[in-house]
Amino acid sequence: MTNLFILIPAALFLGLLGLGAFLWSLKNGQYEDLEGAAWRVLDDGEDKPAKDKLAKDKVPRKQRG
Repeated sequence: MTNLFILIPAALFLGLLGLGAFLWSLKNGQYEDLEGAAWRVLDDGEDKPAKDKLAKDKVPRKQRG
């Protein structure tokens, strides 16, 4: 019985803490762009054409920055 006096307030506190974190994330826009994150995972970031890579390789080493 005395355990319930500790466990019930602890459970209520953790529940309110989780609710507060969820409401904070809603307020700060964490759920605004759900599909954009999924597409960014699939993007490899190599959007340059292949000829740019070849042009860089043809520059002599002394001229490279």
